[in-house]
Amino acid sequence: MTKTPEDYGQTPLPVSGVALTSFLTLYCHMIDAQSKDPILNDTRSVEIATTLDTMLAGTEDDLARILLARRIRPSLMNHIAMRAKRYDEYIREFLSRFPDGVVVNIGCGLDSRFARIDNGKVQYYDLDLPGIMAIRRQFFEETDRYHTITSSVLNFSWMDTISGHRGPFLFLAEGVFMYLYQEDVRALVLELRKRFPGSELVCEVVNSRWLRGPYKRMMNYKIRKQLHFGKDVTYHSGLSSTREMEEWGSGIRFLDDWSYLDSYQNSLGWLKVFRHVGFIRYTQWTVHYRLG
Repeated sequence: MTKTPEDYGQTPLPVSGVALTSFLTLYCHMIDAQSKDPILNDTRSVEIATTLDTMLAGTEDDLARILLARRIRPSLMNHIAMRAKRYDEYIREFLSRFPDGVVVNIGCGLDSRFARIDNGKVQYYDLDLPGIMAIRRQFFEETDRYHTITSSVLNFSWMDTISGHRGPFLFLAEGVFMYLYQEDVRALVLELRKRFPGSELVCEVVNSRWLRGPYKRMMNYKIRKQLHFGKDVTYHSGLSSTREMEEWGSGIRFLDDWSYLDSYQNSLGWLKVFRHVGFIRYTQWTVHYRLG
């Protein structure tokens, strides 16, 4: 049964702050799926977004109004869809090597990634905060290979849930780490290295120059005025270079990286010329590491 805003009490939305970024991601997937030439074609997002419309209709939140009106910039929608497509590819590449491996999607939001990558053997875990997982339960049911974990990624006890598997393990963090503090990201990576040696990590990062001085003010303007995420949402962590995590501890090895400018989607247009300009390519991008 679809819930209405009143079902959530005085506050129409069961999530706030950084968790609301998952709503924007979902609506980008939905708009892409309904376009003439979809990049990701996440058709399940259409059903979920239609239900979320009911929740969003009961709030005066700026982001909610934008999502309801479908006023998302095409460039942002394309970026989000290309990113999700590349993360799907990372999983497929991993499963081509380890068909019965374990995949953990950190900060899963409302994505239906398991349905897109399921090879019939993978053990798959979606992890996110209670508010998001409460919404997910309306649309996704656990099975013997699809599992959910309701937890902050920084409460390391969630790792106990997956420690019974032999692995290998692939951890993904799409649009998550930049909202965490640097010391927390580092502690998380080192804990994964310790408990799951040989695992792989794919995560999106922001260049640490955007965390200081005028760059920080520019980034906050984008987050709060263009994306409408609210005054309490900002970036707290980043990397100075694509291989920086190798310096965090022994055995951490850089494998490759990816920027949406690397995509060959026609929707990139003239922006493709910037894929070889380091300052632009390495503003916000994805890194792939082996841990231990």
